Amino acid sequence: MTDAGLPQDGGLTLALRAEAARQTALTNPLCTSIEPFCGESATQAARSPRARGERHGADTELPIASASKWVFGAYVVERLKADLTQLDVNALTMRAGYSSFRSCSGTTTVATCQLSGTNGVLTPENVGRFDYGGGHFRKYGVDLGLGPMTNATLAAEFQRVLGAELTLDFNSPQLAGGMNGTATGYAKLLRKILSGSLAIKDHLGKNATCTLRGPSCPTALGSPGDEATHYSYGHWVEDAPGVGDGAFSSAGAFGFYPWIDSTKTLYGVVSRRATSGGAGTDSLRCGRQIRKAFVTGVAQP
Repeated sequence: MTDAGLPQDGGLTLALRAEAARQTALTNPLCTSIEPFCGESATQAARSPRARGERHGADTELPIASASKWVFGAYVVERLKADLTQLDVNALTMRAGYSSFRSCSGTTTVATCQLSGTNGVLTPENVGRFDYGGGHFRKYGVDLGLGPMTNATLAAEFQRVLGAELTLDFNSPQLAGGMNGTATGYAKLLRKILSGSLAIKDHLGKNATCTLRGPSCPTALGSPGDEATHYSYGHWVEDAPGVGDGAFSSAGAFGFYPWIDSTKTLYGVVSRRATSGGAGTDSLRCGRQIRKAFVTGVAQP
């Protein structure tokens, strides 16, 4: 294990950074309030010890919910490379106008999910306006030819494009939230992004749209949070004034929170499964503290 790839700041070592992250995970109230969880902070070249792990280990498979969105974004960018049209951009930034998604329950393919209820209904006046939901990705997936695919064939297709070494699994044919994953498996994806092996590294934050409706963002319709962040290709840009640090992330509803820092040097995962409302936001707030500790080498009380 080396310090290669780490931001050089006052000679901070990987061991010092890792200990700061570990202490933060153990003592910061934003983290102790979400125990148990498994946490990791690392670079593409060097991995630190996990910050906290009890009931859920790094190899425990969990539903990752909206963390699936980042995987789909990476899949699309890798498949299309630089040939993204405005229609592609609208879909990946949730501005495609498919605002009526409800559920994929009982469906077996991407196409049958689209046909379920109001999932496939286009609201023309919403095109070009951010409205967080799974309908944009689901319709876009059908347009990309994924309609006939089941959970198993979706996983195989994602591995074909993103890499056979990645562990990818679907529990529902819902492209925006139907994946299972582990901290170890998702970390492999993040390291592959940081290494530049996947094209999305150069597209992190690209064409990001504002998300919080208000005077500064009158085009937004619906966001799951209360921070003035931006949304790019299947991932958030944590740039809200006063709280954001510019990191890229995609928190899931059950508390799975993967991130890459603004320098595209560091990555991390907070892995847990919770059924309480706001679990994704709670993991994000803990993860931010762990990230700050890892970057600075100073535990965050």
